[in-house]
This record gives sequence, structure tokens and C-alpha cells, in this order.
Amino acid sequence: MSTNRWQKIVTPIIALLIFAAVWEFWVWYMGWPTYVMAAPSDLGPAFWRFRYLFLENSWQTLWRTVVGLGLSVVVGTLLGMIMGLSRIMNDALYPLLVGFNAIPKATVVPVVALLFIGQHDFNTVLVAFMISFFPITVSVAIGLSTLEPEYRDILRSLGASRFTIFWKIALPKTLPEFFGALKVAATLAFIGTNLVEIISPHGRGLGSLFETGRIASNYPLMFAVLIALAILGIIIYYIVIVLEKIFAGWAERRPT
Repeated sequence: MSTNRWQKIVTPIIALLIFAAVWEFWVWYMGWPTYVMAAPSDLGPAFWRFRYLFLENSWQTLWRTVVGLGLSVVVGTLLGMIMGLSRIMNDALYPLLVGFNAIPKATVVPVVALLFIGQHDFNTVLVAFMISFFPITVSVAIGLSTLEPEYRDILRSLGASRFTIFWKIALPKTLPEFFGALKVAATLAFIGTNLVEIISPHGRGLGSLFETGRIASNYPLMFAVLIALAILGIIIYYIVIVLEKIFAGWAERRPT
């Protein structure tokens, strides 16, 4: 294994260990009891005690988040293509999308829960989608709208159709921006999922488990839920990185 690859594996692990050590020291130094701030050493017993609940609820949160993120990829890409290829549609849709994205999604959750009463899975997926599609839409729209006109003129002079220009030049050009936005959208999707699980609880997901810990004043359980969410987010993040290397590895800057 190359030195660069070892560095990419070891460096994040060392950073996490340093973070945990600083966290543990700070709690010890401040003398905080567990009902004020849980330390990393308190999380292991909480994970083990509620391990079956963590497994079940982590899966509930994960699959809803992934489905919502998948919908945001499909819809966000289509909207981005429409906006990037049409100046009129870009001028028409961009203010609407910005205004919608500016609305705090915590205020949207009760509205969605009232509109679709009892549809907990649908509501969770919908909010995860609503909060995560915007960066994908914007990145694709910008990538397509900034295609150099010289490329279009040269390819058209060679007889290439508009579809060929889009498929061979415009679409691959947006991939770096797309995967950059996808990394952001993945974390936003988790936020949307947990907003529904906490604000409109239905007994499933890590957000519901967090509420259980809050009601019972079980702070180690609450912090353990937060760490579980962070772990799921990191897993999705690295999956996106793998996909980025597969489909857009050519855009990676390599050291000289």
C-alpha cells in the first residue's frame, strides 16, 4: 500500500483519537457529571446496553436517509439540467429554489406531518429529500451553464448534435461539482431524517432513540446516539468518495 493511501487511512483515525482524548480530558477537568456532559468513556457502556436498539434504529434512519438522498440525486440532477441548459428556466426557478431552501425545515416538518398523517416513512423520506436536493441542483446547473462556448462551436462545426455535446462534454464536466455537492447533500439528508424522528416522533430511528434518552435524562445514551449519527454520516461520505474516484477520478489533482 502506498504512503499516500496509508496517510488517508491513518490521519483521520489519529484525528478522531485526539478529539476523543480532548473531549475526555475536558469533561474530567470541568468535573461535569454524566447528567451535564457525557465523556467518551461513558459511551461504550451505553452502546453495549442498548446495542439491539442501536442496530434496529440505525437501520431505520439509514434506509430512509438513503432513499431521500437518492430522490434528491434524481430530482436535483433533472432540475439542474433544466436550469443549466435553459437561461429562461434558470431565471424562473432559481428564486423559487432559493426561497424554498431559506425556509427552516424544522417548521416544515409539522406541516408535512399534518398533510400526510400516519405516513411516517413517507414523511421522513420527503423531508430528507427536501433538505438535500438544493446543493445538487445548483451544482449541476452551474456546471452546465459554464460550459465554454468554444467547445460547442467546434463540436457543432464538426457535425455533433446538441445531445452529443451534452453527453460527451457537458455532463462529464459537471461530475466534480456534482460529487462535491453530493457530499454536502448526504449530511443534509441525515439532518432531515432526524428532524422528523425528533419533531414528529413515531418510535423508529435514531432521533426517536435520542428523544427516549432525553426524556429519561440518560445523557450517555443521548451522546451515544449523536456519535452513531456521526458514524453513519462518515460511512455515507466515504461511499460518495469511492463513487467519485470511480466516475470522476480524472478530475483529482495529483501532486507533481
